[in-house]
Formats: sequence, C-alpha cells, structure tokens
Amino acid sequence: MESTGFGPAEEAEADQLVRLALAEDLPGPDVTSEALIPPGARARGAFVPRGPGVVCGLPVVVKVFSALDARISARALVSDGREVEAGDRLLELDGPARGILAGERTALNFIQRLSGIATRTRRFRELLAGAGVELFDTRKTLPGWRHLEKYAVRAGGGTNHRLSLSDQALIKDNHVRILRALGGGGPREWVAALRQRFPGIPVELEVESIEELREALESGADVILLDNMSCEEMAAASREARRLTGPRPALEASGGIGPERLQEVAASGVDRISVGALTHSAPALDIGFDLWEVV
Repeated sequence: MESTGFGPAEEAEADQLVRLALAEDLPGPDVTSEALIPPGARARGAFVPRGPGVVCGLPVVVKVFSALDARISARALVSDGREVEAGDRLLELDGPARGILAGERTALNFIQRLSGIATRTRRFRELLAGAGVELFDTRKTLPGWRHLEKYAVRAGGGTNHRLSLSDQALIKDNHVRILRALGGGGPREWVAALRQRFPGIPVELEVESIEELREALESGADVILLDNMSCEEMAAASREARRLTGPRPALEASGGIGPERLQEVAASGVDRISVGALTHSAPALDIGFDLWEVV
C-alpha cells in the first residue's frame, strides 16, 4: 500500500484551500467577536469527536490557525489515521480567543470531512479483511480537494486509483463508443496505440460483458475494469482470466458497490474493488471544539 504521508502536493492544496476558506468566512472583521470579546482574552480548548471514527486532517487544522494568528499554539495529540473514540482530545489550541473563534468552523469543516472519508474507508477495509482484495478510490472528489480526499482514503487504509487523466489510461465505455463509431479497431489496437504514444503509462480497459472481457484479455491491458457486473458475471470473468497462460491483467470490480456487497464481490475472484462512495458520499465525522479555559 502506498504511503499515507502528507506530502508536498497535499501541503500545496491545503494552503490554497485554507486561504479560500478563510477569505470566504472573513471578507471583513468577525463582527461578533470584535464587538464582544476583549482583544487580550485568551482561550484553551480541543477538537473532540462525538463518536468513534478515524481522524484525518490535523495538519490542515494547524494551517488554519497559523494563517489566522501566529500566536495561536496548535498541538496535535494523535496522528492522522488513528482510530479514536468519543471524548478523545485530537488537537489542542491555546492563544488569542478572537483568532480561535474565527477559525473554529473553518477547521471543523476540514477535519470533519476528511475524517469522514478516512472512517468510511477503514470500515470498508475491515469488511474486506482476509480477502486479499485491494480497495481503491476513484476521481469522484470535490473539485480542488483531490489530493486531500485521496490522502484521507490512504489514512483509512485504502489505495488511490489514478490521480488525474494524465497518470493512467482508462478506456471507458464512451471512449469505446466513439472509437467503434469511427472504426478505430479494437482493444488490442487501442492498447498498442496508448503504449506507443505514452510508454510506461498503465492502461486499464473497461468492459460490460463476458464477451467484451474475452476480447480485452487479449489486448495487453494491465487492468480490466468490470463495470456494473453481477457477482455471477464477475466470477465467470475471473474464471476466464485464470485460463490465460503467463501474466494476466488484474480484474477490478466497480459500479455501485456498497458495504452490503463488498464481501460477495471479493469472493468472486476479482483482484481489486473501486468505490466512488469512499469520497463522494462519506458522511462527515461528528467532531466538536470544546473550550475549557478562558483568561
């Protein structure tokens, strides 16, 4: 499994999103705090989950408060990817009360969403324990959030599919329709053309039936995506693939696979499962910010 590290791409995306979020929330002064909170008031508090889950996004929270007021100390007490329980302290803040109040909601927006994705991914991984099947995400991410949401998937124990249209070829159904309409050959020719134009780029080919699979198995693709197939069809596809002598493409199941189907799909013999719902439908983890000292 690839590194879960918060690297340069995540850093850059987080910096940009934090700037946008704070500009959205603070086009002018925080009128409530400026009117009611003395400028010298200080506060201490912590981000605390209201229920169990997997925490993710702590480095982004630190960035929020660093951008608001360098006098705010933000100290993470756990690390991203950690299972936490209700009441655990995740990250403590100490500093000017006005700055803490100004950043509270923005920070929660980040950590709740990213922790929700990490939690959903971990629960899906747990259902696949022992099956020998990899769990992948998709490109169904919020615009501008791709690096962070895919980081959250890794924090939850999942694996990233392609990050963009540039780092892997995926010949999908609409590509096939256009190629067929233009008389553009078949899977073998498509894969060969990709390898000639972009050597070294992994190539994946989507199929929707056993007939298409048989043709795809001879194409030289690295991965064959079984789109919206029944478990019976996927099992048949696995048997077909295992008849090949020598190297064979990995089989990826995709298309509306929820937790209730994960184990059955894994038992069909596929190598990997991709689930868009890891990112596009993950519920936010309920996390609050609790103050315990004001001076």
